[in-house]
Amino acid sequence: MTPSIFDPASTPADAVAGYATLVLAICGAIFVVVASLIVVSIVRFRGRPGDDGREPPQLYGSKQLELAWTVVPILVVCVLGLVTARTVLALQKDSRPAGWLEIDAIGHQWWWEFHYPEYGFTTANELHIPVSDASAPRPVFLNLRSQDVIHSFWVPQLSFKTDLIPNRTNHLWIDARKPGVYVGQCAEFCGTQHANMLLRVVVEPVPAFERWVREQQRPAAANPSVAEGRDLFLTTACINCHRVRGTVADGRFGPDLTHLMSRATIAAGASANDRAQLVAWIESPDHLKPGARMPAMQLPRDQIERLVDYLVTLD
Repeated sequence: MTPSIFDPASTPADAVAGYATLVLAICGAIFVVVASLIVVSIVRFRGRPGDDGREPPQLYGSKQLELAWTVVPILVVCVLGLVTARTVLALQKDSRPAGWLEIDAIGHQWWWEFHYPEYGFTTANELHIPVSDASAPRPVFLNLRSQDVIHSFWVPQLSFKTDLIPNRTNHLWIDARKPGVYVGQCAEFCGTQHANMLLRVVVEPVPAFERWVREQQRPAAANPSVAEGRDLFLTTACINCHRVRGTVADGRFGPDLTHLMSRATIAAGASANDRAQLVAWIESPDHLKPGARMPAMQLPRDQIERLVDYLVTLD
């Protein structure tokens, strides 16, 4: 779906779109008035044949004009200030009402970590949430944290921008009304790959979301046909950064790979998640995402192929 604030699919996005429309309308009205006065002045007081070239009479001290250009801007600022305060108060919720789904969203350079404490698993870069409608409300409450520098969580059709600040927890809520895949972005410059710190929010009907949860909760399946690649993964530095539940791999620096192939992209949306791109990513992460924190493992090509044989079974 096109990431536009003017196509809202949740209550917070409705509030942002309404506020943006009001501001644009007020600014548009001001532009029309000012531009019209400029055009009238140009047309009415332009030079004409026969003018004697003398400066026209100058007027000073018009109380009516002074009141107009003082009172009107004050009223505009007051209206915008009151509407801003009302919108902020409506969007900021630090409490967790019963029935809300709590998710921890953690920003890293340059990827997203999502932990579901209610269900006991962690995933990366793709946030799955259930549809929330009037008959079965299931809003999502996000605890936003940063692992390193300031990031900002923004999904234009679902939420307002909220910063993730080191050593602080901010909050954001979403009640998505329509199923679909919504594209988001880190909205605070956070380093070299800020532009490639993308995220996808997958909004699913409740039964589909519950099936996805059950799939994510199970540990990685042991597949004897890829034992060589699995052993290679578990005996290299991969396990220092990545976790695969059901194995000794318990790294927390990089994304959890337990169900890697259930995601549509790798490298936080920088590339499609398929075998060819996994090979390219392991061989040279810096080629796909310059400055990426993942090191090139310097493995022979045949070992990379066997390693990917294992990774593609993590679905």
